[in-house]
Amino acid sequence: MRFDSNPEMPARTGPDTPPLASNNSPAAAPSSSRFVEAKGLRLHYLDYGTAGRPPMLCLHGGAAHAHWFDFVAAGLTSDYHVRSLDLRGHGDSGWAEPPAYSFAHYAADVAAAVEALDLRDFVLVGHSMGGMVSLLYAGTYPGRVAKLIVVDSRMLMPLNRVGAMREAGTRSGKSYASQEELISRYRLEPPGTHTAAPELIHHIAVHSGRAKADGTWQHKFDRTLFAQFERIDGIPLWERIKIPALLLKGERSNRLSPEVLEMVRARAPQVQSIEVPGADHHIMLDNPAGFVKAIREFLASPA
Repeated sequence: MRFDSNPEMPARTGPDTPPLASNNSPAAAPSSSRFVEAKGLRLHYLDYGTAGRPPMLCLHGGAAHAHWFDFVAAGLTSDYHVRSLDLRGHGDSGWAEPPAYSFAHYAADVAAAVEALDLRDFVLVGHSMGGMVSLLYAGTYPGRVAKLIVVDSRMLMPLNRVGAMREAGTRSGKSYASQEELISRYRLEPPGTHTAAPELIHHIAVHSGRAKADGTWQHKFDRTLFAQFERIDGIPLWERIKIPALLLKGERSNRLSPEVLEMVRARAPQVQSIEVPGADHHIMLDNPAGFVKAIREFLASPA
């Protein structure tokens, strides 16, 4: 399935369309910044509302943060209580000491946060690395997730990519003289994997750095998480998934090939797939309206 906004139609807002800012880019949804304890680690999350509605929890990708869902949350809060979690070592969540950044650690943190927030029958949405964390959580801690949405996640990272990430984790992170310099030099990774508007990238960059004691700025994520990056095969995990699930891919992304979709469905026949046009890997930034429409269509379909 494919979803897109009709470019000939006037811009509008509604339950399935994020509101637009004055420059015709989607407006960032308002949220409350909150924390939850997960086995001694302080995890940060954004609460977009709406209280009393079925819960939805969103997980970002590697080296990203909870604000990556700012531009799609408003299109979902009419029917769901949407939260976005910063994984350990990311965003405003605590760093693990000593460093511990396996997929099992991330999934255990999600389990602790779900318990602390008392989430039941919730929708779990994970992008990229967060999709693999979501898949592992849903397969390891069954009973809480009602529907699973995995967004453009590689089911098995290429060895050369894993090696490059581990090598990058051994190098010191960049330091910037000011927040303005960090923002001006901010780029999405890997290069060439987005079609997002500059205003959206600027917003993400604003939330991607913090000031150090000496007044310089650095990225928020813990670089040692790259040094510990593990290669996990997601295909066998689908044998554990019995709930309704969606694989969401960007039209220009090759991470979820037809061959991968076939292998997934051989283990979990109930899995649906949707392609969002005009989007590469970072779908919620490349085509926020298409992202929201695809998710709402899946969630409205019979279980």
